[in-house]
Amino acid sequence: MRKVALTGGIATGKSSVRRRFAHHGVPTVDADILAHAAIAPGTPGAARVIETFGAAVLLPDGGVDRRALGAVVFANEAARRALEAIIHPAVYDAITAWYATLPPVPVAVADIPLLYESGRESDFDTVVVTACEPAEQVRRLRERDGLSLEEALQRIEAQLPVAEKARRANHVIRTDGTHAESDAQVDALLAILSA
Repeated sequence: MRKVALTGGIATGKSSVRRRFAHHGVPTVDADILAHAAIAPGTPGAARVIETFGAAVLLPDGGVDRRALGAVVFANEAARRALEAIIHPAVYDAITAWYATLPPVPVAVADIPLLYESGRESDFDTVVVTACEPAEQVRRLRERDGLSLEEALQRIEAQLPVAEKARRANHVIRTDGTHAESDAQVDALLAILSA
């Protein structure tokens, strides 16, 4: 099985590319979902987040207020690193466990936004990066998440630049064009990865 990491900047089309792989029957896992699970109410991760960041990030149901937490961590690099130290190990443990459950398949894709930032690219056989122009990334992020320009730029700047991720990748999927154009790139890449 070829273990593929799918990464890229925030709002560069990773989810659409992951869905296209899944459309072809490729097993996929989303690190964002695993990250949410790592700090779900009652988990050790949630307890550590609340211990680290205080009651200001606590929801009435005992869960973590992700918006409040985001406001803290995207404005403070040390806080962001502290959060990543809680979440990243749980996410990678879950990805490793997920791969272990798969039947024999030629390719399996883990969608991991912060792959390079976490230094775990060597865990995978192939890295695929989604990329689009910076202005398009900002537009998508603001539209998707209802962020101000400042908030969108904080989130983008908290990650390694997309151009650097693309430079380090084995393969790049450009998502500036239509969904059909991106899908065609995924289809061609899957043929290569499955060979």
